Amino acid sequence: MGVVVTMKRAACVALSSVLLLGCGAQIGSELEDEHNDAEQGQGDLGDFDGNLGGDGSSGDNGLCGDSLVGTIRDFQSAHPDFEYVIAAEDGIVKPELGPDGKPVYASSGVTKTTTGKAAFDQWYRDVSGVNQGSPLVIKLVEGNDGIHTYDNSSFFPIDGAGYGNEGNPHNYHFTYELRTKFKYEGGEVFRFTGDDDLFVFINGKLVIDIGGVHGAMSEQVKLDKQAEALGIEKGGIYSLDFFFAERHTSESNFRIDTSISFTDCGSSPK
Repeated sequence: MGVVVTMKRAACVALSSVLLLGCGAQIGSELEDEHNDAEQGQGDLGDFDGNLGGDGSSGDNGLCGDSLVGTIRDFQSAHPDFEYVIAAEDGIVKPELGPDGKPVYASSGVTKTTTGKAAFDQWYRDVSGVNQGSPLVIKLVEGNDGIHTYDNSSFFPIDGAGYGNEGNPHNYHFTYELRTKFKYEGGEVFRFTGDDDLFVFINGKLVIDIGGVHGAMSEQVKLDKQAEALGIEKGGIYSLDFFFAERHTSESNFRIDTSISFTDCGSSPK
């Protein structure tokens, strides 16, 4: 289902024919409301062979820029966790990432919106015959306030690809995984608004939990307030891992607003 943000919108500028960018937005009282104009649009679907021409590593200044490279996995609507129960649900995953860097299913059985560990473990892993993975680049745009935004109210980046649209206007059934790193300077905020599921981990610890199949929901993390619990100190480099799922028709919206400066922008699937 879709992702909507409760912040002042700006328009976006197109990046090639498929990648369009969001602009700066207001995050609570911390963020300013001056933004660059731009035009909403899609992420950039890389070749299915994973060839993006880069590995997402940092440049000479220690920062990698605003193009985040993740893995999108297409599923068929027949998957037991897709087109299933519609309900918001916290607690689907445990509060820390597993040894393989993936979310750990928290229940010993089923939950309101999931059918068990075996099905959930397919969401963010390549499973032949179950999903098809490819790289996806999203481009954040820096606003006049220093906030970096990706805003897409029609987030259908794999229409006609993978298993196809299955007779629907769009391809509605996919997950998206981003694995990045950033330098903690102090004062950073990361905010996401959307649906369906979204799990964000900083330094391996869960900081945003918007689980389930639902309408647009927003959560944000202020790093200074959680620094001690997260085990992060100013000047250090830490991981930010992002796991999204779109599990139901008929909308798909997706917005990130952040003041974080990334030092590793992710990589294409191996």
